[in-house]
Amino acid sequence: MEKHLKIALAQTTIHWEAQEENYKVAEKWIHEAAVQGAGVIFFPEMSFTGFSMNTSVTKERDGRTIARMKALARQYHIHIGFGWVKDCTAGGGKCENHYTIVDRDGSVSSDYAKIHPFSYSGEDEKFQGGSAVSCFALENIPFTSVICYDLRFPELFQVLSKRAHVIVVAANWPAQRSAHWKALLQARAIENQVYILAVNCAGSIGGVWYTGDSCVINPDGIVRACLSGSEGMIYEELADDTASYRTAFPVKQDRREALYASLSVL
Repeated sequence: MEKHLKIALAQTTIHWEAQEENYKVAEKWIHEAAVQGAGVIFFPEMSFTGFSMNTSVTKERDGRTIARMKALARQYHIHIGFGWVKDCTAGGGKCENHYTIVDRDGSVSSDYAKIHPFSYSGEDEKFQGGSAVSCFALENIPFTSVICYDLRFPELFQVLSKRAHVIVVAANWPAQRSAHWKALLQARAIENQVYILAVNCAGSIGGVWYTGDSCVINPDGIVRACLSGSEGMIYEELADDTASYRTAFPVKQDRREALYASLSVL
């Protein structure tokens, strides 16, 4: 029997480096999603600060964002996905860019640290890359998450799609590269035969313009929902039918991963 889940993607205009203000706005989105019957709501990367390199302001050691989202998840009985900045400097490291999922009971079901810091913007100067992936289940559907710049590294998605049927891409992806965003999201869906749930921010945030373009993409690359230009919410009902796409067009059975690992360019 196919499993179903109604998802919500919150394409927000993030108030720059203003956590408390963004927490309050997030509660409104969460309440709306719960009223609409969504089982889960996903927010963009660095959901409550914007994509800031000012880690002296954004970093957390006390887990306040997780605590806040746990309380809201319990209050509204909904799973929540959100981004935040972890302070790892006590151990001699840099910060980490995290995306966390809390379930409707207020427990952490996934915590992922962005593997690829965006060096073009100087993220690598303040953030260290994670070294592990994280898979989780929502209503028994296998999910995983990545963050923004990770989208440009297809090897990661091949690893994740061995288990995941749905990949969440949380981002602060600027408007000037929106064509790349759209093309890469479709490519990752097609080549991995997975659902892609892409949630971006929109509007002017920290002096950068974002057009959102949050979307839901089927395992065959068909875009079934997209929101561009301003903040808003996408709702979609997902069926766990990824296996049927893979059976109908069995690309993955032809992969030669041992060979790929041994290849060198002469």
